[in-house]
Amino acid sequence: MGLRLDDPRERRAVEWANDPWDDPDATDAIVVERPRAQRWPFKWLAFTLLAIGLVGVLVAGSVGWWYLQQINPSGDPEPSVNFTVEEGETVETLSVRLQNEGFITNARVFRWYVERQGGLELTPGYYRLRPMDHMGNLMQVLSTPPEQTYTSVTFPEGFTLDRMAARLTDRVPRLLITDFIAAATDGSIRSEWLPEGVNSLEGLLFPDTYQVSNGESAEQVIQRMVSMMERVGRQEDIVVKGYEQALTAYQVLIVASMVEREAKVPEDRAMIARVILNRLRIGMPLQIDATLFYQQDPDRPFSELKEIDSPYNTYRYVGLPPTPIANPGRASIQAVLNPAPNPAEGGAECAVLPDEVRKDQCLWLYYVLADEDGGHAFSVTLEQHEANVQAALEAGLL
Repeated sequence: MGLRLDDPRERRAVEWANDPWDDPDATDAIVVERPRAQRWPFKWLAFTLLAIGLVGVLVAGSVGWWYLQQINPSGDPEPSVNFTVEEGETVETLSVRLQNEGFITNARVFRWYVERQGGLELTPGYYRLRPMDHMGNLMQVLSTPPEQTYTSVTFPEGFTLDRMAARLTDRVPRLLITDFIAAATDGSIRSEWLPEGVNSLEGLLFPDTYQVSNGESAEQVIQRMVSMMERVGRQEDIVVKGYEQALTAYQVLIVASMVEREAKVPEDRAMIARVILNRLRIGMPLQIDATLFYQQDPDRPFSELKEIDSPYNTYRYVGLPPTPIANPGRASIQAVLNPAPNPAEGGAECAVLPDEVRKDQCLWLYYVLADEDGGHAFSVTLEQHEANVQAALEAGLL
């Protein structure tokens, strides 16, 4: 018997038969499950922390490897070379010098290393260090007594051989004055600029601060000073520029020694050099007071010194003295090689000269003390000079 859909009971049966809940396959598809808790933010946080940790490990490893490379550079150290620990040296200044001179690659790491090794007490002297050696080895060498100790000796500009000898003996008593003077005057040590027939090294020892070791002799100290003067002279192109001033290298040092002894303030050096060169050019006596005192009793009256018959009496003899009268510094050498210009033709100093001589003969020829600081007044004519002398007398400078 067929179903009658117009019968309500049969229609409900048909609807029931089509209920999807009775279909096992359909049931799984439409069941709504309770949502689970979302855990993704926690996963990302864990991942981020893990990544940061890995980066930290890599950075720490890189820094550690870099640090070890600074302490113990790769490869074999270079052969030992001399290194001087200066008087008054600190670990900070030492570390900078070690880096600059190629013994280490990082001054800060060296200081950090020394601090963690208990510090380093420095003793001035000469050491033998191997560039790019382990910092521990460098520190060990620097912690032991140096192979040679030294004494710092300063020779000021304008010192004569006698004064240099006295200064050296005062600072290093084992080096005698007599030994120094003998080595500086017997001809055993030569300079490339010393003329034949001249043995004295006066003017050829460069004034500077020298580290004199406990193993050096007076001869070795003098040789270093001669070598330094030659080096400075080459740097200043003393041969070529001296030729431009019609001077040999040795004559440059003679003039420079007079400039050194006469100039009291730096700005006067080039002007005094110009006066000396002008007087040489026209054959006028130099009349340099400082030459009168060379190798003479400094307490002897000036009036008596002017009467001494000596080749260093530049009031009596025209031209240069036979040797320098002191050991000049770099500034005085530069002044001779680069003297101040003469006054301009139209300048006030030249106005008193006749027109026919003004162009070629308006020259700086005179100077006299002008102030308490040691500055000088310069002039072209004798009349101008005499006026400057009178002013100095009235000011109590002469």
